[in-house]
Amino acid sequence: MKILITGAAGFIGSYTAKKLLDRGDTVVGLDNFNDYYDVSLKEARAATLDPYDDFRMVRIDLADRDAMEKLFAEESFDKVVHLAAQAGVRYSIENPHSYIESNIVGTMNVLEGCRHNDVQHLVYASSSSVYGSNTAMPFSTHQNVDHPLSLYGATQKANELMAHTYSSLYNLPTTGLRFFTVYGPFGRPDMALFMFTKNIIEGKPIDVFNYGKHRRDFTYVEDIVDGVIHVMDHTAEPNPDWDSDNPDPGTSRAPYRIYNIGNQQPVELMRYIEGIEECLGKKAEMNMLPLQPGDVPDTWANTEDLVKDVGYQPSTTIEVGVKNFVDWYLDYYKVDLKQSA
Repeated sequence: MKILITGAAGFIGSYTAKKLLDRGDTVVGLDNFNDYYDVSLKEARAATLDPYDDFRMVRIDLADRDAMEKLFAEESFDKVVHLAAQAGVRYSIENPHSYIESNIVGTMNVLEGCRHNDVQHLVYASSSSVYGSNTAMPFSTHQNVDHPLSLYGATQKANELMAHTYSSLYNLPTTGLRFFTVYGPFGRPDMALFMFTKNIIEGKPIDVFNYGKHRRDFTYVEDIVDGVIHVMDHTAEPNPDWDSDNPDPGTSRAPYRIYNIGNQQPVELMRYIEGIEECLGKKAEMNMLPLQPGDVPDTWANTEDLVKDVGYQPSTTIEVGVKNFVDWYLDYYKVDLKQSA
């Protein structure tokens, strides 16, 4: 198949592209290489894809309507995996306009490209942030999610709604994946694992919000990518039992699905930090702080539908995943722990 991956220089996107290329698909990667975080990390991820003959990277902004229309018309993609987005709960409070441009306008351009060019299936990234004020655990796609606590979460919910509209109006199969705290080698520098590791090595304090009482459904990146690809291969179909008198938010009478994709094993933030300390052989100095605006105390994914429909089964423990990240970090940044001690 010929597949478009948006955000191909991103964390999840680069892993997804590599896995599809390894199995023999042709991949066109799209990324705008913006400077939300260190561009050299994005370039390094993209460089891992350069050796593949069946890969091409295009540097386009999702919000550039003309460029997006031209790309879709020229390439005739079979399927699209839309992973590009302006990420980050906290940054959405500081710079809200970038989330509308990237996440809303950008996704609209992807939907229009799929609609007008006979794309067989659109798989797109959503987020556990859509659950917002919900406290019933584990989070289920069959729950109402109308109370987001951040603009980031609101834009992801809006993308789900727009996708449903296109599935309903144009019979475009769409599947949204609500990611739960993805981590691993080549991860984003604004994520806790990266910031904690960096500061502990450098002897700087780490900010521990909610006084360390967070629980997160940390999910290793390779487990996530296995799920993404299984879902891409399992084209969304209408739910024949969908009842308009009692509507199920996770399915539809249109070819539309929403899945949680997480590890289904929440871990306390302090245990996560302990794992980093063990790998580094060094204790963290902690600034214990209250819960931040827009953040939620706990996340926990109910993945029963994903297991049932595509056989999704994450297998990486937090101990293994954190060690893999720390080993990568030490190698990538050429850190000598003896010298940094």
